[in-house]
Amino acid sequence: MHMESVVVEVLKFTFVETDLDAIATAEGRVAVLVPVEGNLGQEARRVNRLSKGAVARMHEAKAETAKLGDVVTLEWPAGMAAKAVDIVYLPRQCSVEDARKAGAALAKRRGASELLAMLGNHPKAAEIVAGLALRDYGFDQHKSAEAAEDARAVTVMASKPAEVETAAAPLLAVAEGVFFTRDLVNEPANVLTTTEFADRLVALKSYGVDVEVLEEEKLQELGMGALLSVGQGSVSPSKVVVMQWTGAEDKSAPLALVGKGVVFDTGGISLKPAAGMEEMTMDMGGAGVVAGAMKALALRKAKANVVGLVGLVENMPSGNATRPGDVVTSMKGDTIEVINTDAEGRLVLCDVMHYAQERFQPVGMVDLATLTGAVIIGLGHHNAGVFSNDDAFCNGFLKAADAEKEGAWRLPLGKAYADQLKSRIADLKNVGGRPAGSITAAEFLHRFVQDGTPWIHLDIAGVASVSGETAMAPKGATGWGVMALSRMVADKFEA
Repeated sequence: MHMESVVVEVLKFTFVETDLDAIATAEGRVAVLVPVEGNLGQEARRVNRLSKGAVARMHEAKAETAKLGDVVTLEWPAGMAAKAVDIVYLPRQCSVEDARKAGAALAKRRGASELLAMLGNHPKAAEIVAGLALRDYGFDQHKSAEAAEDARAVTVMASKPAEVETAAAPLLAVAEGVFFTRDLVNEPANVLTTTEFADRLVALKSYGVDVEVLEEEKLQELGMGALLSVGQGSVSPSKVVVMQWTGAEDKSAPLALVGKGVVFDTGGISLKPAAGMEEMTMDMGGAGVVAGAMKALALRKAKANVVGLVGLVENMPSGNATRPGDVVTSMKGDTIEVINTDAEGRLVLCDVMHYAQERFQPVGMVDLATLTGAVIIGLGHHNAGVFSNDDAFCNGFLKAADAEKEGAWRLPLGKAYADQLKSRIADLKNVGGRPAGSITAAEFLHRFVQDGTPWIHLDIAGVASVSGETAMAPKGATGWGVMALSRMVADKFEA
């Protein structure tokens, strides 16, 4: 019997050979796949015999109404030690999305019970495991009661467990990255200070990531006046963290991922309304996605060179805070009139983007930020806003996002939008008025993209954290973007 374990945060997956005799004594929950139409497979027939025909009766009763991905449950089945049998309707011929959704549905059903998932020789067994892992997440670090660790164990029973484990390993590595992002985005700001955030990123060294923290003195030396202006009203020091993964055999230029890491955003002197301000703990979502992507790439040993850079600040009102009307100077040298201190993310990103290009000359650059409320008005919580100066680069990302079912929609750029940022007293101002707010924010960043650098800007304000559950995540932080970025790296940048 093949016995190996893969740990995904609180989940522990063990892959074993199919053992029909072991089913009778399995405790917790037992999951078995059945087709929407047709005869029961070997594992389902065994469970049916043990349960004295209950599976067949349930299947017959549901045959006309069952839909692909449905899960029905037999509680405390006679003849078995299990507390429940979950019947998952999934045919052999199904899409990756179908398989992942079936796994996610199973994760929702199982609660905190140990699970034996009987996947037999299903061709998409690894994708079922991935869906189960992605949906089996909860942020309970600050709750007094915690479930027993062994209750989170999942045993995957398959006819060829080694093959399933091999296929699932990179998917589970990406799930690790998604979980890392979710944990960061869900964390309250009194815990996830700029210092704590940086410390958690330094811990990625254990996975082979080279991590460097640039402190305020270094940022001042570099001339990052725009970024520093955002954090100057807070007692938390501003930082830039540089994470390098060198997985390619050559010394080729890296792909650069740049993230906005505002650990809490009050709006500064342009103070936000009190209602809903508690949600601004997620304003570091862009940096969270970059961190999760770097962890995923390291865990799956991506054969590519990627650098992740995040600007970590806290936007607070105080006697030392930046005022509306102030003029700050970016690292590039452009002067910026700060019209609204709540349009702070672009001030962070412009300096980090410039630094990324100056230091690394990247083959391409992707920035991610919970940048504008306007993108939520335009696209809701289903799609991130995508902006780019390079069609081929952008299409590669959109293809990856579509493959991972992470919603993304391209929006335009143009001189007319950039003109809205003209300032009377400086090179530009940080807002362009209410019309096309997401596009003018993108055009602000576009100004800091050097000629010849393929660039994508992702406005993830609507998708980083949501008020209702999604197919692959409970309500709260989604980890959107980690899977798409990992796939884009695999498709476009790995040898």
